[in-house]
Amino acid sequence: MTDTKNIWVFIEQDEGQIADVSLELLAKAQELAGSLGGEVCALLCGHDVDELAQTAISHGAGRVLLIDHPELALYRSLPYARAVTDLVRDRRPYICLFGATSVGRDLAPRVASAARVGLTADCTDLQIGDYNSKKDKQLYKDLLYQIRPAFGGNIIATIVNPRTRPQMATVREGVMRLQPPDDTREGVIERIEPVIEDQDLVLQVLSRQVRQSTVHLKDSPIVVAGGAGASCKEDFELIRELAHVLGGEVGASRAAVDAGFISPEHQVGQTGITVRPRLYIAAGISGAIQHRAGMDQSNKIIAINTDPNAPIFQVAHYKIVGDLAEVIPLLISALREKAK
Repeated sequence: MTDTKNIWVFIEQDEGQIADVSLELLAKAQELAGSLGGEVCALLCGHDVDELAQTAISHGAGRVLLIDHPELALYRSLPYARAVTDLVRDRRPYICLFGATSVGRDLAPRVASAARVGLTADCTDLQIGDYNSKKDKQLYKDLLYQIRPAFGGNIIATIVNPRTRPQMATVREGVMRLQPPDDTREGVIERIEPVIEDQDLVLQVLSRQVRQSTVHLKDSPIVVAGGAGASCKEDFELIRELAHVLGGEVGASRAAVDAGFISPEHQVGQTGITVRPRLYIAAGISGAIQHRAGMDQSNKIIAINTDPNAPIFQVAHYKIVGDLAEVIPLLISALREKAK
């Protein structure tokens, strides 16, 4: 077990672009390291990605572990797992964090299994605290509190791993605040030569197609989201129209996506996207905890619902009890009148 309390953040990158969740985790790691007294290390894998090391430093890394190899140019499960696992086994960091993306959800369990440590998936918060074990009557200090919804989102669970290192977690994109870079920061770049074996290369990338999404929910300052209260596609068109008038993006609850009103890339919530807009309008959304987990940090929340006891009203700053099919046309009319 390691004596250091260093925090590693896996830097997910694709074609020279670092995923936002990795930069968000660097900011959170800085906060956690302040409590532990350890160093924030960015674990960067790829080929010819030296310029990204400085980006990681500017976002909070004190040290960049740069694993450079031609076979790591594109993400593939086996060579990446080999390179990361070997380094984790060798150095045993105190904490190791991954984004809860398709890459992170593939890579982190492989590393955790090989290193024989636990892994908490899809965390929405991370904190440092102590744990008094009733089983062995021992106080464990400075543990990573891995906080996430559980039992279908009906409770919030806090998970600790007192005995093995590293403490590993994947974290949902958008739940940590992305801090602006500090280009004056300095750090150490340490180059690591990985050992990639032939058995790690049995799968080859023959072709690659990248689909660019036209939905930019996470970056939009205004989101108008619809839920099951939109009883038909015509009702959902009102939500689209209101978003257009406000210059915002259209969001949705899982119920609206399941009903076929809109595509899954618009879904906000625990199994969708986490957003923090200046204004979030929830129209016809009851406000189950799974949905609130993806939008309750919005600066201003307006909720429209026919049920005065709808859970969404617990987080709303402004509450409108009414049918969205009646309320939204009035809002659109007022906004257009004001714009004249």
